[in-house]
Amino acid sequence: MADANSTFAEIHAEYRPKLLRHLSRMVGPNDAEDLCQDVFAKVHAGLKHFRREASLSTWIYRIATNAALDRMRARAASESAAQADEMIDLAADDMACSIETSIIRGEMNACIATFVDTLPDSYRVVLGMSELKGLKNREIAEMLGLSLDTIKIRLHRARRELKLRLESGCDFYRTPSTELACDRKAAAAPSHS
Repeated sequence: MADANSTFAEIHAEYRPKLLRHLSRMVGPNDAEDLCQDVFAKVHAGLKHFRREASLSTWIYRIATNAALDRMRARAASESAAQADEMIDLAADDMACSIETSIIRGEMNACIATFVDTLPDSYRVVLGMSELKGLKNREIAEMLGLSLDTIKIRLHRARRELKLRLESGCDFYRTPSTELACDRKAAAAPSHS
């Protein structure tokens, strides 16, 4: 068994296989070989200053463990930085998507609003109260002083009429992010017969 009086070659021959196993468990086999060489460089440099306060094996394993911990910290810091960069990229992408989505929704809402504005007042009022304000049919009936059946009929007719107007005036589609969007159809050119 090698001790502090052994030559570096003897220490290297005895401890190298053991340290490779130890380091492989800590940092993985890919980094273990490089780290083992670094550890033996430190052992070689420190051997003449080794004070024998601990056994040679304890001293060598302490050097190896500290080197492995340093490597793991560096890897974790590097991974954290990469993850932070990735998160920033994702956040920027999400923000860009959010802005794009907001614009698409705004344009679509403005387009739909122009068609809602063309509905008769009786349809537009009940539709606005139901869809925009979220009121229940009974609440709308009470507020307008109309029967519940009248409100249901008006809402049904308002939705049907709006749907017909939207279908004739808009092309609906899904964006790459699956948001519903629409484009106004071109107005038909008057025929000159």
